[in-house]
Amino acid sequence: MSHSIAKTTWEIMNLFDVYPLWNIEPVKGKGCRIWDKDGKEYLDLYGGHAVISIGHSHPIYVKMVSEQAGKLGFYSNAVQNPLQKQLARELGEVCGYPEYNLFLCNSGAEANEDALKVASFHTGRKKVLALKKAFHGRTSGAVEATDNPKIQAEFNKNGNIVFIPINDIDAAAAELHKKEYAAIIIEGIQGVAGIYTPEASYLKQVRELCDATGTVLILDEIQSGYGRSGKFFAHQHSGVKADIISMAKGIANGFPVGAIIISPEIKAVHGMLGTTFGGNHLACAAALAVLKVIRNEKLVENAEAMGRYFMEGLRKFTGEGKAIKELRGTGLMIGIEVNPGYEELRNRLLFEKGIFTGGAGKGIIRLLPPLCVGKAEADRFLAALGELV
Repeated sequence: MSHSIAKTTWEIMNLFDVYPLWNIEPVKGKGCRIWDKDGKEYLDLYGGHAVISIGHSHPIYVKMVSEQAGKLGFYSNAVQNPLQKQLARELGEVCGYPEYNLFLCNSGAEANEDALKVASFHTGRKKVLALKKAFHGRTSGAVEATDNPKIQAEFNKNGNIVFIPINDIDAAAAELHKKEYAAIIIEGIQGVAGIYTPEASYLKQVRELCDATGTVLILDEIQSGYGRSGKFFAHQHSGVKADIISMAKGIANGFPVGAIIISPEIKAVHGMLGTTFGGNHLACAAALAVLKVIRNEKLVENAEAMGRYFMEGLRKFTGEGKAIKELRGTGLMIGIEVNPGYEELRNRLLFEKGIFTGGAGKGIIRLLPPLCVGKAEADRFLAALGELV
């Protein structure tokens, strides 16, 4: 490999080519709408990949983050930070896990890395059971637990992960009874895969298997958590409790925050986890603002109601000879699998109707709107869809 990389005076550093980019440059947002640099308005039913939970530029969020930035934006975790304790208390109350312990980090991938590490410390085991089509992040351990060889370097292939099909309890039992797994990690709803949900009976039986075999149950709620499914965490629809829950995306409405909450039965060891930026003062202010808005505006309840509204409206486009092959999802995490011939529907929605949606390959549209989305926005989307199909 050549090390001759000096640049001439007219050359500039460029971005590493990673993502295919839409030719759109958003500069302003409000609620479920964004505007590009040319002033064109778009309906945002993507939420920046499920990150914008309470809507763009919410006044309470802007106020709390601005006020904290004016006082103290950052200091390290070597000092007391009462905002972290306040966040732990309020999150515990809202999410239904008040007795659990909170560790704050910076992203979803880091949260899953920490969850896997804690499970290994706790059990003394190194193997992990994961589901086929899973996506848990792009850092070393998280990407090894992600069922996509295309994004795994040789460095990431350590042989510690075994993949089994979703909702196949016999496959789970056959592996877990070996008693060699530190954890099984399951997404509350598989997002990148195209919106696939673990069945309630499956999660309950996995919980029983974990109890019987000393295996840690990790629920990855990075995309499906923070109210998106109509419960605070998607797995709560099944009544199951996890040992560790990872979260990120919707925590701070765009400020980079990740977290895990950990059962009190798992004891901390000093030094097992650590972070420089995680849980800083500005991050906590952003996360506290999100919780305040979620409570005040009943956004979890809105996600449940608006999820039903979207689904009811989409059913008229579903079936043989129509645009939609299958609808999947819960709350405001909706997968629209289109029939052959409609693969360009997502592109057309964006460029002809000014509506952002997510994707999962060319054949699946993902709706991941801010939790404040209302019937007016849903009707705009459904009308646009009707005009296109």
